[in-house]
Amino acid sequence: MWVLAGVAVVIAGFVLRLNALLVVTLAALVTALAAGMGPIAAVSAFGKAFADNRFIAIPWLILPVIGLLERGGIRERARMLVAKLSGATPGRVLIGYLALRQISASLGLNALGGHVQMVRPVVAPMAEAAADATDGAELAPELRERIRAHAAAADNVGLFFGEDLFVAVGSILLIISFMAQYGVVLAPLAVAKWAIPTAIAAFVIHGGRLVLLDRAWSRAR
Repeated sequence: MWVLAGVAVVIAGFVLRLNALLVVTLAALVTALAAGMGPIAAVSAFGKAFADNRFIAIPWLILPVIGLLERGGIRERARMLVAKLSGATPGRVLIGYLALRQISASLGLNALGGHVQMVRPVVAPMAEAAADATDGAELAPELRERIRAHAAAADNVGLFFGEDLFVAVGSILLIISFMAQYGVVLAPLAVAKWAIPTAIAAFVIHGGRLVLLDRAWSRAR
């Protein structure tokens, strides 16, 4: 029962709006002590968990690179590229990225997109530039934030429904291993193909939302 004390620490910490990392670390320490572990054993467990999963920290190495690219003008270059395209609209730009994200994820290339490395420095500025380049008028703050939100959503939808088409994704392997426990043998490709209708439906539905975004943008001009 006392091992659940860590949950109370997390709730209290978030209610008091304390530092999230400090709250989670303190909650883990409280849970370890409540489970009968000594302070040294608890800290040793933290260190072992970090050492065993240190590959998770690798993505943080990308952040300085993204910062250097933004300082070098990648956002401005993305805007200039879209400004030269005739007929570009925010919705069309994001539909193109949605298709690219979904196809690349279906091939297992999940790292080709992402909010930090792709949406913020490239995709969102391109969609905003498509809106600005038509008549040169400044976008309303509400519409600009809406375009940015749809850019992030396009990445989420494309990745979520595209990666299920990849035979080596964790969800498919989980299904196969779960069914194997009950004597049902499934091939990864046989499971992945049933995600195709869902992926198509997701593309059509979110593509429709992006068309509505274009209509809202047209009315606001």
